[in-house]
Amino acid sequence: MSFSSDEVNFLVYRYLQESGFSHSAYTFGIESHISQSNINGALVPPAALLSIIQKGLQYTEAEISIGEDGSETMIESLSLIDAVMPDAVLIRQQQAHNSKTVVKSETANANGNDGTNHSESMELDASIEIPSNRATILRGHESEVFICAWNPTSDLLASGSGDSTARIWNMNDDAAASSGNQLVLRHCIQKGGTEVPSNKDVTSLDWNSDGSLLATGSYDGLARIWTTEGRLASTLGQHKGPIFALKWNKKGNYILSAGVDKTTIIWEAATGQCTQQFAFHKAPALDVDWQTNTSFASCSTDQCIHVCKLGVDKPIKTFTGHTNEVNAIKWDPQGALLASCSDDMSLKIWSMKQDSCVHDLQAHSKEIYTIKWSPTGPGTNNPNMNLILASASFDSTVRLWEVERGACLYTLTKHCEPVYSVAFSPDGKYLASGSFDKCVHIWSTQTGSLIHSYKGTGGIFEVCWNSRGDKVGASASDGSVFVLDLRKSQDQWVSFCGIRD
Repeated sequence: MSFSSDEVNFLVYRYLQESGFSHSAYTFGIESHISQSNINGALVPPAALLSIIQKGLQYTEAEISIGEDGSETMIESLSLIDAVMPDAVLIRQQQAHNSKTVVKSETANANGNDGTNHSESMELDASIEIPSNRATILRGHESEVFICAWNPTSDLLASGSGDSTARIWNMNDDAAASSGNQLVLRHCIQKGGTEVPSNKDVTSLDWNSDGSLLATGSYDGLARIWTTEGRLASTLGQHKGPIFALKWNKKGNYILSAGVDKTTIIWEAATGQCTQQFAFHKAPALDVDWQTNTSFASCSTDQCIHVCKLGVDKPIKTFTGHTNEVNAIKWDPQGALLASCSDDMSLKIWSMKQDSCVHDLQAHSKEIYTIKWSPTGPGTNNPNMNLILASASFDSTVRLWEVERGACLYTLTKHCEPVYSVAFSPDGKYLASGSFDKCVHIWSTQTGSLIHSYKGTGGIFEVCWNSRGDKVGASASDGSVFVLDLRKSQDQWVSFCGIRD
């Protein structure tokens, strides 16, 4: 069986029509030149695309369940997302099988039928798991929650979702920690003289350094500034298409954004005006990060990284070397080194002092989605700890790197599906990681050992620490946001960490 792009486009076009997405169908039809195809639409049955997808699922299910030796394995009913990640399904099946084997071994041991003692590992697992009474589930979002971030001066947690809202959750005390106490920041657009929901994803947000304002970026092409009371203070409208990233500078007078329109923009926060627009990328800009209050780096699907400065009309430095789109970039705490990660499975470290990369770190076996520097090293609040870098990959692992030597310190392997987010605690001693296996893991950065684990109800898109380092927030694909409170058993936790370290 073979198919052309015209045939795929026609089926998508018909699906949009049948689903009532008339405007989307019209736009898609124009852009894909449906009228120029020679397909006889009268012969195509209703729901053709869904029918083909369902048959594909059944085929994939059968393919996964039959081993190379012809043996058949019972597998769970596949979801559409499962079908494009058969490796993850197999891993999940194997883990389920292994856990059953452990249970059988434990039972045999209890009955005196096995000489192996499994009690130690079972106790360890129990002590690692965060109990449900230390997790607060925040519900209200009506779609997946892509991002979350703590206010830097108080326990306000912001979240951004596919339901075209951002929300601010007050977690400052136990009474406030309920899903009822939330501010809903509705992202609306002007249509026919009235405000209507944009129906576009909110995919980026960032607090300013004093915690007084929240900036959000949306697929509707607008950036917005909000007060902590949930009031819309300013709307920033210059991008032509979705915004993928935005960041406040440290001083708080400028906001930086990156968009699908291939440009990056510096906005004056006080007025909401575009101060300078940079159009140096040849494809969508995916991420930005400030180096100083007036200079920044940007990366793109064009595989390039540009360093730009306010008032300068061309990049002051360009880094090339990645062979696929660059997903994320981060300056170290001093702004001396720039880390980048890519779909080419490499992690690179750059310096403004040279054109080629300082380190080309290749150890991951799949795309690297994001990176984070530790808040440690010379010139930080934790000067006696080595500067390290964390990388999160679709190969289900997190790696910790000692940047000075360009060496991998630890490979963290407890996740079983793509890892979308990592975050260091403020003191740099712990790392939180969030994966589509629904788990948040907390690791010791000094030993690479697993300290705590919590399993949520959806795939984890983002994890973040509050400023005191005693709460971890996470956002998930099922619309939930949750907060893990590490204060309630802090003494035991510190003691436990000491034992493991």
